[in-house]
Amino acid sequence: MSGTTDDDDHRLEALGYKPSFRREFSNLATISFAFSIMGLCSSVATTLNTPLLLGGPASVTWCWLLGSCMCFTLGSSIAEIVSAFPTCGGLYTASAQLCPKSHRAIVGWIVGWLNILGQVAGVSSTEFGLANMIWAAVSISSPTFQLTQGKTVGLFAGLLIVHGLLNSLATRYLAFATRGFVFVNLGATIVIIIVLLATTPRSEMHSATYVFGSQGIVNQTGGWNNGIAFLLGLLSVQWTMTDYDATAHISEEVRRAAYAAPAAIFIAVIGTGILGWLLNIVLMLCSGPIESLPGISGSAFLQIMVLRMGTPAALFLWSFVCLTAFFVAQTALHACSRTVYAFSRDHGLPDNGYFGHIASSTRTPLRAIWFTTVLSILPGFLDLASPIAANAIFALTAIALDMSYIIPIFLRRIYANHPDVNFRPGPFYMGPGLLGWAANVTCISWTLFVCVIFSLPTVFPVTQFNMNYASVIAVGVVFLSGVWYVLSAHQHYHGPSSNLDAETKARLGLEEVQPESSSISEKEKDHAFVSSDSA
Repeated sequence: MSGTTDDDDHRLEALGYKPSFRREFSNLATISFAFSIMGLCSSVATTLNTPLLLGGPASVTWCWLLGSCMCFTLGSSIAEIVSAFPTCGGLYTASAQLCPKSHRAIVGWIVGWLNILGQVAGVSSTEFGLANMIWAAVSISSPTFQLTQGKTVGLFAGLLIVHGLLNSLATRYLAFATRGFVFVNLGATIVIIIVLLATTPRSEMHSATYVFGSQGIVNQTGGWNNGIAFLLGLLSVQWTMTDYDATAHISEEVRRAAYAAPAAIFIAVIGTGILGWLLNIVLMLCSGPIESLPGISGSAFLQIMVLRMGTPAALFLWSFVCLTAFFVAQTALHACSRTVYAFSRDHGLPDNGYFGHIASSTRTPLRAIWFTTVLSILPGFLDLASPIAANAIFALTAIALDMSYIIPIFLRRIYANHPDVNFRPGPFYMGPGLLGWAANVTCISWTLFVCVIFSLPTVFPVTQFNMNYASVIAVGVVFLSGVWYVLSAHQHYHGPSSNLDAETKARLGLEEVQPESSSISEKEKDHAFVSSDSA
């Protein structure tokens, strides 16, 4: 194990970074982390209302299948880059290394801010969904309960603080707890599928034409045609199967990171896609009259469970769905805090590296964890203005994260032959042929398409209270960060920068980094890999 850790640390040093974390995540814990960040049953429960109530049952089933196939191409493309750059900066660090030196600072800046925006929105939307799921259970058990926006936001903020406290534990405790997440996640999903099928009389199951055919297209948008209403159902699968690079953000805490991190992404995308499609099909078969959904709970998923299983059994299984959502928020905050740490370490924040600090007591970035926790609370206040507007957080997650993903994929192809770029494939590699090109082009085209869909308002007539603000927020953050970079940030941010000391550079045979260059060159990386292998 010591030899494996040494190899990982040598590889990290070759990328220009000093090992700061303890590598406590085993293969099982890493795969569990990748599954947990998607949180299949809880993510479907959180977002099912959108495809079902806007496009109908057919939108639920076909959009999941279509979206998961496209997400597979994106996940494979990301895994390929993560395998080559296993650092906690993830695709942010990789982006700057996949373009000419003259572009590294601005590319790193844009990708870094898009990734942080998407991850913060992801933490907020997951926690917001968990708060609504808990209150939905309360509404089912106490029909006279009056839910207010203040109660939702209060529970949301309280849950985030709890996750901040849990993430403050040492890495070995986080790794130990993470191992069990995958069994709760997948186990709860499988049990729900079995129980729904067992408790629904065959005569009350919907027909195949309702679940898969034209009878299942139920347009309730109030203005969009059936095609757009159908495509709005993509939000569920795209929000569930995102944050692929979360595993990359913990790669400095993973053993054999160049192998384990991309493999975990690949396995989690396939498993979530297949099992998620089965879950959605069963939910639609057993859904009952669509007019009665989402019911008193406000959750179509829970209402279907209550209809078929009865209240006690439904609430019992719902507790495991909520527990899965709790795990999703836990892993999402973990990954996001590592991104903030990496960005601060590279002087991308105006904090003089304050949040890029590792606490000696836990060997974790406590400052970055609590900064991320506080930052993630802010989007939840949208609910006080409008519950419908607050749903933009879910679309914002998919838009910002997916855009930050396709930039390095695009750069790797367009600058493949540039003298400043020497992409050194990791163990997970699709090759230079048709397979890799097809996956890359497909995922880039698909991401641009869904970003347009997720920018559309979901209901008509459009007002200030139901407007989809996801694209406005995303464009606004990119624009303001760009203005900030031009006015002042370019003076302190020069792209991902090495934090190795002179002694380590000398040991690896690296030359001192020149002032105008913020990262080690590709030739130096190759020299470092040779030096570490020789050692």
